[in-house]
This record gives sequence, structure tokens and C-alpha cells, in this order.
Amino acid sequence: MKDRPVTTTEGAPMRVMLRAHMDTAATNESIKSGALPQAVRKLLEELKPESAYFGLSEGVRSCWIVFDMQDSSQLPAIGDELFGRLGAELEICPVMTPEDLTKGLQAIGR
Repeated sequence: MKDRPVTTTEGAPMRVMLRAHMDTAATNESIKSGALPQAVRKLLEELKPESAYFGLSEGVRSCWIVFDMQDSSQLPAIGDELFGRLGAELEICPVMTPEDLTKGLQAIGR
């Protein structure tokens, strides 16, 4: 079965939010080795996010990155860096701007 691109009905990329909770031991080690800043820089260069935030959530280092997913085939590469090096738990879900929400609600009301 062929993967279908993750796009809107108009064929445009889909805005998604990646949430990652990173393993404490793995990130501690990656900070000492310098791998964490490199991994984050590489991920941001590849995703070209609309926004990216870093902090603590549920007691662990976390990040939230909003970007346009061009195709579902991006998922393995995105996950590999975070899973492999940082032991992260990931969640990627579609998100909307207020304008997107308004447009969607208007479509429901028709």
C-alpha cells in the first residue's frame, strides 16, 4: 500500500505540532557530549518550524514544534533523531490557526 501525503484537501502541506518528552538520562548524557544542541539544530533546520518552544513538562525536558508536514514520509526521519539519541516519547498531531478554525466551523455551518 502506498503512503498518501499528509495534506489538506487543497493539496497544501498540513500544519502539525510535534510534542516530545525526552528521557532524562539520555538528555543528560547528550548535554555532556554536545549532542543535544546538535540534534536540536539539525531538527530545526530540517523542519523549518513556524515556532518551537522548549521547557519542562511532566517532569522531563520537552519541546513543542509547529511545522508544515509536506509528506507522511517525513515521520521516520523526524522520529529517528529524537527516539534514537534522546529516548523521546513523541506525539504529532494536526493543529489549526484561529483562521483555520473559523474556516472549518463555517464549513460545518453550511
